[in-house]
Amino acid sequence: MPDHRSLFTLPHLLESAARDTARGITFIGGSFLTYAELRDSAGRIAQGLHGLGTTPGDRVLIVADEPETFFRAFWGSLLAGLVPCPVAPPADPSRWATQLDHLRDLLGDPLVLVSKASHADLPDVGLRAATVDELSHAAPAHVRIPAAAPDDLALLMLTSGSTGSSKAVRLTHANLLAAQAGKAGALELGPADTILNWISTDHIAAIEAHLLPMLNGADQVMTVPATVLADPVEFLRLLTAHRVKVTFTPNFLFGQINQALAQRPPTPQEVDLSQVRHVISGGEATVTATVREFLTHLAPYGLRDDVIVPAFGMTETCAGSVFNRDFATRDRGTEFPPLGRPVQGLRIRVADESGTVLASTDRPGVTEPGEVQLHGTMVTDGYFANDRATTQAFTADGWFRTGDLGQLDADGRLTLVGRTKDSIIVNGVNYYSHDLETVLDELGEVRRGQVAAFPVRPEGADSEQLAIAFVPEGDLADDTAVYQAIVAIRSSTVMHWGFRPQLVLPVTVADIPRGNLGKVQRTRLRTAVESGALDAAARRADEVSTRFLGGYVAPEGATETALAAIYARALGLAKVPVTASFFDLGGTSLDVLRLKLEIQNEFGIDDVPMSTLLQAPSVRALAGRLTGGRGAGGDAAYDPLVPLQVTGEGTPLFCVHPGLGEVLVFINLAKYFTGERPFYALRARGFGQGETHFASFDEMVATYVAAIRRAQPHGPYAVAGYSYGGAVAFEIAKRLEADGDEVKFVGVFNLPPSISGRMNEITFTDGAINLALFLELIDAADIPELTARLRPLPEDGQLAHLIEQAPKRRLTELDLTVERFTAWVHLAQSMVHLGRDYEPSGSVGQAHVFYCTPLKGTKQEWLDNQLRHWDDFTRRPTTFIEVDGEHYTLMSPQHVQTFQTTLRRELARALG
Repeated sequence: MPDHRSLFTLPHLLESAARDTARGITFIGGSFLTYAELRDSAGRIAQGLHGLGTTPGDRVLIVADEPETFFRAFWGSLLAGLVPCPVAPPADPSRWATQLDHLRDLLGDPLVLVSKASHADLPDVGLRAATVDELSHAAPAHVRIPAAAPDDLALLMLTSGSTGSSKAVRLTHANLLAAQAGKAGALELGPADTILNWISTDHIAAIEAHLLPMLNGADQVMTVPATVLADPVEFLRLLTAHRVKVTFTPNFLFGQINQALAQRPPTPQEVDLSQVRHVISGGEATVTATVREFLTHLAPYGLRDDVIVPAFGMTETCAGSVFNRDFATRDRGTEFPPLGRPVQGLRIRVADESGTVLASTDRPGVTEPGEVQLHGTMVTDGYFANDRATTQAFTADGWFRTGDLGQLDADGRLTLVGRTKDSIIVNGVNYYSHDLETVLDELGEVRRGQVAAFPVRPEGADSEQLAIAFVPEGDLADDTAVYQAIVAIRSSTVMHWGFRPQLVLPVTVADIPRGNLGKVQRTRLRTAVESGALDAAARRADEVSTRFLGGYVAPEGATETALAAIYARALGLAKVPVTASFFDLGGTSLDVLRLKLEIQNEFGIDDVPMSTLLQAPSVRALAGRLTGGRGAGGDAAYDPLVPLQVTGEGTPLFCVHPGLGEVLVFINLAKYFTGERPFYALRARGFGQGETHFASFDEMVATYVAAIRRAQPHGPYAVAGYSYGGAVAFEIAKRLEADGDEVKFVGVFNLPPSISGRMNEITFTDGAINLALFLELIDAADIPELTARLRPLPEDGQLAHLIEQAPKRRLTELDLTVERFTAWVHLAQSMVHLGRDYEPSGSVGQAHVFYCTPLKGTKQEWLDNQLRHWDDFTRRPTTFIEVDGEHYTLMSPQHVQTFQTTLRRELARALG
């Protein structure tokens, strides 16, 4: 274990750790890298960076994705004398360019380091970029430790990566080394204390969990968040397999593990936690009841009852710097335990609004709560190139203002009681209210400027939850207008942040409190919810939901009871009516895949066909299918029509699948039509057991027309198709018109009228790669190399290779095996074969062509040279509508909100 006093800068820490040639990092799913090997790799990258003409002190953005690549780049930057700044692509990729543009200005044209796999997704905003892979090929050479002082800038950490206005926290070598030394002392850590980290590398907690074991001369284990979040029990397996002694998790994971253990406890052979010393609980409030349940569940697996250590820290304090080692002996009866005492070198004080100090760790005493302020060697000196934010963050005498409300007890232990900042902490992650409000403000169902996102914590909850108050654009007394707004808000939140709001509250303008300058006072909204002042709004939301979904109908029998519990877990609801559709309840395309997997596990079924879930989306209907209510399979049982949304009096919309045959791509889109018009999707034949592929293009069209007529016997009709489905929709419209019916809307999503040329170009290998890309099994950047590697292989070898190299997490999400992937590829190939002889003829009244960035060439070339040929097959001029995204992403989560607005507007114009 190195002498902390001999470490002046981070490169000195790496040099010291590298002297031990046995210790290092285990990357789950990757390699074991000793600290010496990390030092050598970083030296090569530093050489490569020198070759790019970098200058000491230059800033380097490192795209945070895979940990091994990230930390090689992190140390390479430091050895080159540069200042690394981790950055994660936002949840909404359409905002990636905006964020990078802001960081370019803030950091002064930084170099961007990115993995080879992510390079193709990097927007061009005028920044230089290099791949870590390329830099790693630089000639090995001894790199001198840069001549830096302890107080020199070592690291920049972004505070709100999902927005375009991130601040960059300045952290010096002295800040970071003092923080690690303080943690090591407070937790009594040494060389035997292996640490596991699963937090994303753009978070200060991941940097801390990497530096701390290096300081202690200990091993460390790293994985990506998805490893744990996809299967919470995997967290316990990793602790067991790698004999981990110290780890960190926000409180929400305790709750998820409790749920998983209650359903299916692991065997003693799978989990042994007797070696675990500390599980640090931070990032959000620790809920004592949740932790007690966690400890009770895992006591039989050897977990000691004193392992939980509540903690507090911020990016500005180099992560956790306050620890409660007394939790087991003093605080098991509290609702939220104190966060403990500061590490050596950190001081805490609590001040009132006037600045008067109420208590401090130098002078503890129980007082009224006040603002928590910090001072110490691990506290930042401010924000990079942002004097205004720095001034606001510090008191006149140099104490950092955390924005948290808290108090100190007689022993100097800190307890937080609230927050002054407009943020929401869900599952340990900070989300900023204005970020979501900007998105929701664009919804047509919401009155502009009248929406507020704020946190609530229902009694007994494992984490804070999101509440949204809004004023509907329509009349508050109009059930349809209110329900459409609720669904749009819920869907957009899931698409943008990845989770559902707990409360969506329709209110009046007067119900949204504002200050003198018109700023929404979200703290008062939270108080209004907790005091019951907004109970009427909550009842109003329940009333309109009940009208559209029907009242609560309880499950009957074991199958319905088990399914209802699965639905409730998947949707984060206390209970679900067994007659309500999974999609009407808020289920997304990813949720339905998780639902499929959980049902198979619960009932011991090898495969629940996707068609079953799509066409029997309620608990009661699905229970009937699972218990044999459906007859024999095969073509006789095949029904192409999937009703994704059935409310509303408007003309129904029928959407045809893309060339892959599946309709999951429409699930997120259909939600926005709630209360407006039914939305049906048409699914190819061949997914179900015993189903054959269509023998001809004409048979496919005839089958779909018959299904449409069963749902809607007479016109006017509205049909549309995505990609390949656009040609099918055109033929459906022709057939309906030939039968004497009016077709008022023909939508074509990014497809020219003639497809035979493209279909004849697509080989088996191309088709397999296209499906793998669509399913996010591969990266677009890897297609040329993959194509060359796959072509010489037999077909089954190609498919096996694609599945073998696919991310295991993604295969689990999709419940995809090589057999299912093979069947899907063959179905998609059948679509290709049907299209090889297809040539458009005749005409329809009019077409609406929605176009985006094509697979090849520019958008304008695509429009002028390909899409405008639709004018040859319409009797009135074609309407061309530009939409966001690329061919495979125009309806993906990041673009569905803007796409639905455009599509619904064009439908309304066409249908009247």
